Amino acid sequence: MKYLKLSLPATALVILSLFGCSADKQSSQLAPRLKDSPLLEIAYPLQTGKVRSGTYRGQPIVYQSINGESVYQGDILLASGDLSDADHASEGAGRTLKSLRWTGKTVYYTIDPALPYQDRVMAAIAHWQANTAIRFVVRTTQYSYVTFKPGSGCSSYVGRLGGQQFITLADWCTTGNTIHEIGHTVGLYHEHSRADRDNSITILTQNILPGYESDFQTYLQQNKDGFDQPGGFDFNSVMMYHSWSFSANGLPTITKKDGSTFTSQRDSLSALDRATVRTMYP
Repeated sequence: MKYLKLSLPATALVILSLFGCSADKQSSQLAPRLKDSPLLEIAYPLQTGKVRSGTYRGQPIVYQSINGESVYQGDILLASGDLSDADHASEGAGRTLKSLRWTGKTVYYTIDPALPYQDRVMAAIAHWQANTAIRFVVRTTQYSYVTFKPGSGCSSYVGRLGGQQFITLADWCTTGNTIHEIGHTVGLYHEHSRADRDNSITILTQNILPGYESDFQTYLQQNKDGFDQPGGFDFNSVMMYHSWSFSANGLPTITKKDGSTFTSQRDSLSALDRATVRTMYP
């Protein structure tokens, strides 16, 4: 049976090599992979849950219930306190709700002592601080903060929730995966969720793993808040899926408009990623 097309990035950002190469080398031995596409972030690898619909922060949304958590788009976790479940929305480039952004462009954080390969966290933080105005400060008594903790996959919430929230990293999650999950934490969505994405890509619903179909909708289709950063669709975004993401049969789930396939990268924030962050955190 074929599941997710997963493998490791082919290259590593030089600035990160000083911090995260050893951690990535160790974690790569445990990474699930199929063929030669970058490792895809997912909260619960090779698991699907019950598809549910409800209201999240006042907007209707479709998600999966897995191991007691509400999972959206593979690696996005929904806060249960903000989710009204009705037993039976995607995000664009970034969130518009300013209440979900980190005050003063500062993300307070802690690292669970049980988390292995902590160098990958420090490397990802170094990359974000070198390329954006966002600062990361070790939490002391601050109310809102993120904790990097171990788990079975890579996952995060989108934006600042208030109180403690988590970025979960399995042993196989790389520095690049951590950069991606921090992107969610500061408020970035997956690139394929842009409202204008149909001008650049085609979604092949017939090839999508059952239960993940709604994960390929735009934020407008899911009635979610969001915005499209000017500059066009960014195939190089660190937040972008690759062509075989969540494939049920080994065939592409996303292609370019001309039918060609593409990989994705988990090396660094792209120029458009950085521009989106500047819009959200000027």
